[in-house]
Amino acid sequence: MRKMNYTAIIEKSEDGFYVGQIQEIPEAIAQGKTIDELKQNLINALQLVIDYQSEQTLKQYKGRKIIRRKLNLV
Repeated sequence: MRKMNYTAIIEKSEDGFYVGQIQEIPEAIAQGKTIDELKQNLINALQLVIDYQSEQTLKQYKGRKIIRRKLNLV
């Protein structure tokens, strides 16, 4: 299976921190003292966004008969 790739948009703020956002998932925003720290924080932010969106979607379907299937993106 191919890995999904995302694009980080990174700026250096006036206070010296790096601030970033994932272009494809704009809700995923983070900062870090270094670019490496920012990248790890963006990965964590992405996971939080995905978890939150998953919970919200399941709430919409609560009490309904649904079929769930895993998708493998190739």
